[in-house]
Amino acid sequence: MVNYTDNNLIRLAGTVVSEKTFSHEVYGEGFYSFDLEVPRLSDNSDIIPVTVSERLLAGINFEIGKKVVIDGQFRSYNNYENEKNKLVLTVFVKEIREQTEEDATLNPNEIMLNGFICKKPIYRTTPFGREIADILLAVNRAYNKSDYIPCIAWGRNARYCQNLGIGENVKIWGRIQSRQYEKKFEDGTSEMRRAYEVSISKMEIEKSADNLDYNLEEQKA
Repeated sequence: MVNYTDNNLIRLAGTVVSEKTFSHEVYGEGFYSFDLEVPRLSDNSDIIPVTVSERLLAGINFEIGKKVVIDGQFRSYNNYENEKNKLVLTVFVKEIREQTEEDATLNPNEIMLNGFICKKPIYRTTPFGREIADILLAVNRAYNKSDYIPCIAWGRNARYCQNLGIGENVKIWGRIQSRQYEKKFEDGTSEMRRAYEVSISKMEIEKSADNLDYNLEEQKA
């Protein structure tokens, strides 16, 4: 029997940088969204969206500036807007607590995913000669659901990824990173948006791609 809680694991340690806003309700349980600022090894940081149950926030004095540790999963869902579909990513919280002094030694941003390649990886090089490969990974969830997670590999991992086929089962380790980009519209206007992806530090092949073991019907992006 597949344990779907073991193929999508994330831990974040960061600072709350937005007020919580109501997201949705499931069977009378309210869920809220907020942004978490997570430091990188450099002076930069990533701004990562988080979704959490009101029940998990009950014991926390939630406010902007609060430092917390989160364990959960990186999930996706389809948002239909203006007759277009958009893949939305968020960290779904399983546990949340306030940071302690002992947490200073934690890796503030680590993720492990075990999933299936669901689009042919796109290999390219930057103008500075850096090798990159874009991957879309389908990670199975309970009740015949899947999360579709964009990932990016670098260097020799990128070279290796260009030979992977659709349906290949891979396990990856890395971190979630955010980046801003300018979205231009047909009327000439534009707006700044934020994209999210998993930056891969390590990867392994789990098994050969004999079957596509994920729900293709869910993938709209």
